[in-house]
Amino acid sequence: MSRILVTGSADGLGRAAADALLSQGHQVVVHARNRQRGHDLADLVARGAELTVADFTERDAVRRMAAELGNAAPLDAVIHNAGVWSGPAVMPVNVVAPYLLTALTPTPRRLVYLSSGSHFSGSPVLEGVDWTGLSPGSYADSKLFVTALAAAVAGLRPGTPSNAVDPGWVPTKMGGPGAPDDLELGHRTQAWLATGDDPEAMTTGGYWYHQQRQQTHPAVHDEAFQDRLLQVLAEETGVELS
Repeated sequence: MSRILVTGSADGLGRAAADALLSQGHQVVVHARNRQRGHDLADLVARGAELTVADFTERDAVRRMAAELGNAAPLDAVIHNAGVWSGPAVMPVNVVAPYLLTALTPTPRRLVYLSSGSHFSGSPVLEGVDWTGLSPGSYADSKLFVTALAAAVAGLRPGTPSNAVDPGWVPTKMGGPGAPDDLELGHRTQAWLATGDDPEAMTTGGYWYHQQRQQTHPAVHDEAFQDRLLQVLAEETGVELS
């Protein structure tokens, strides 16, 4: 049995992953951005999930959540699922929050970051990016950055499998009702990478789609780009990731 944090688990893929992991007998920490959204997780809490609340658009809230997690029982895995599609919250939620949580919480046994096929359309240009959320951010860029973050962590922490997952374009609130991919398959890979005991699930530095390792945008495994990304985020947040 593992203890696993799933961020952004009030609905969609995060909720599906948390539900599946609970059904498998794992201890699950679910996350909502506010107390009202936390009410949507009451049924999972009734089944034994722990609830943590933090608005990922606010760095201080992310820091408080990291401190709370650090004072609680150790995590075996973190699934960085929380994400937004558009608007000023894109960079704070999709990139800055997982960066801060990775840097500030004790290293779990495994790390999983939610990417997207949209990352192929992202631009590996860090100059001029608004990390604060004062202006709308590019979803494609954010997914390129978080996929590179997952790869960079794999290099920094070789004993901790760190992987990115493309769940497909699935019919969640974000994906829309016309999304063509299978919702049931959308959460399985991240749950498998967080808990699976077969050799593939314990590899690192991968980008996965439906439990198959895939090629990425060339910038993802460009160590110079990874280093620049980590440097920019460290300067922006005042927190170094090591």
